[in-house]
Amino acid sequence: MNFAAEGVEHSPILPIWQELVIGSISFALLCFVLLKFVMPRMEAMYQTRVEAIEGGLKRAEAAQAEANQLLEQYKAQLAEVRTEAARIRDDARADAEAIRSDVLAKAREESDRIITAGRESLAVERETIVRELRAEIGTLAVDLASKIVGESLADEARRQGTVERFLTDLEGASAGNGAGPVRTS
Repeated sequence: MNFAAEGVEHSPILPIWQELVIGSISFALLCFVLLKFVMPRMEAMYQTRVEAIEGGLKRAEAAQAEANQLLEQYKAQLAEVRTEAARIRDDARADAEAIRSDVLAKAREESDRIITAGRESLAVERETIVRELRAEIGTLAVDLASKIVGESLADEARRQGTVERFLTDLEGASAGNGAGPVRTS
């Protein structure tokens, strides 16, 4: 029935059959074009994106693994450097101790040498002073004895023997009791 020819108005709920046919053909044509041309391109773009993302993830994982490896190498090198620094510090301490010991030994040797030289010098000076005092004491004793005896003891050999005997007696007496000279007549 032709509603338009009869002058009856068309119902908005029931579609016109010609529009249904044209709409179906247009829809089929649109689906064909989408499936034939657009969908393969979209699929290719989708695959490219998936590959790019997967490649990026693989690169990120590789970079993370490399970073972890570098971190481990850094930690190993740091531990090695710390060990080396500790060894160098210990070596420096040992060297300092050896130098200190060497300096102390040399100082002790020098001190002992100076003390020995001083003792030798004192012994030489003592011997010189003892000789000078012996000669002076001998001269004074002879002069005093000459005055007491009243005769001259100028004879050198007798004088020397008297002086030596006097000094020997004097040393023997002082060594024997430590109280000083003892006179014997």
